[in-house]
Amino acid sequence: MVDGSRRPERPLWLSSCLAGFLLIAASGPAAPRPVASSELSAPYELSATYRSGSRFMGIRLLGALRLKPIRVDGQPTRELSGLAWDEDEEILYALSDGGTLFHFRPEFEGERLTGLSGLAGYALRDPEGRSLSEAWADSEGLTMENGDNGIPGDSQLVISFERRPRLARYSTKGRFLEPIALPAPLSEAASYASANKSLESVTRHPAFGWLTAPEWPMTGSAPGIVGIWSTSGIGWAYPLRDVPNNALVAMEALRDGSLVTLERGHGLFYSPVIISLRRTFPLSPGTRRLAEVSTTAVFDSSAGWRIDNFEGLARHHGLRFFLVSDDNENALQTTILLYLEITDPLPTDYRPPETGTGQENRH
Repeated sequence: MVDGSRRPERPLWLSSCLAGFLLIAASGPAAPRPVASSELSAPYELSATYRSGSRFMGIRLLGALRLKPIRVDGQPTRELSGLAWDEDEEILYALSDGGTLFHFRPEFEGERLTGLSGLAGYALRDPEGRSLSEAWADSEGLTMENGDNGIPGDSQLVISFERRPRLARYSTKGRFLEPIALPAPLSEAASYASANKSLESVTRHPAFGWLTAPEWPMTGSAPGIVGIWSTSGIGWAYPLRDVPNNALVAMEALRDGSLVTLERGHGLFYSPVIISLRRTFPLSPGTRRLAEVSTTAVFDSSAGWRIDNFEGLARHHGLRFFLVSDDNENALQTTILLYLEITDPLPTDYRPPETGTGQENRH
C-alpha cells in the first residue's frame, strides 16, 4: 500500500538536472567567450614592394592582418564594412553587412599592428528587441559617440543602413536606442541610384553634427558627384575620382572639420580593385557647396597590391587609421584589417577644378 500523504522521492539524476537549470537561469546569458589573436588573425602583406613600415604616396604602412572566417560568440566574422574606435574602452568595433556588431582588441608591437583578438559579438536588435533580418539588417556605416570623453561605460554607436536607408543610435551591445531623422533629400528610397547604393557611411562632424552619404550619386545628381549631408539639411557636393564603378564607402571627420574619405572602384568582376584614400578641406556652410578634395593614396590591384573590397575606416590616434575589407562572404575574397598613418599635410595651395568631375590634386 502506498502512503498517499508521502511524496515519492525525486530521482538523483533529475535533481541534478533541475539544479543545473536553475543555476543557468539565475546567471543569465552566457558571458562572451574571447577569441585569441592567433585564432582570429594572421600577418598579411599588401605588397611585395611596400612592406610594413614603408612610405607610399602620402601614407606610411603600419601593418595588416588577414582575419580568419571564424565565429565570435556564434557570429561569423564576415562581410565587415564599418569600423569605430572607442578610446575610453580601447575597443575596435566592427560592423557586418548582416547586422552583427563585433568587439575587437588590436595588438601592437611598438607602433605596428600585429594581432587582433575577438572580445564579443552581438546581433543588432530592432526596437522590440528582435534580431534584425533580411533588408533591415543591411548595416554599413559605423561611428562613435562618447568614445573619447574619459568616461568609461557611456559609449554609444550610430549606424547607417542600406536597402532600408536610415540612421539609428545603438548601444555597444547592439541594443536599439533611437532613430536619427534624415534630411529631406535622403528620406525617399526612390531618390537613391538603387536600394543597395544608399547610406554607406556616417560620421560625427565637430561643427555640423551627424554626416551621412550614399555610395553612388543619387537620381538627378551630376555624374561622379555624391552628396554628403548633415542631418540638419546642410549638403556638400563630393567629387569622386574618375575610376570605373567608383563609390564613396566610408568617411571620418577630424577635429579641424576636414574629412578623411575612402573610395572603392573596380573593373568587370572586381578586376582590378582600386581603393582611394582622400582628404577634404575643412567643410564650410553652404548647401551643395563643392567639397575640396585631395588624394592621399591609391591602391590598385593591377599594380601588384594585394587588396580587397575595403569599406570600413576609423581613426585611431592622431592621423593613424584602421581600414577593413568586406569579403562579400566569398571564399575567393579576404577580410583584411589595415593600419596606416597619413603623413602628408593638406596642400595649402589646393583649389578644386572649376568644371568636370573626378579631378584631384596628387601630391
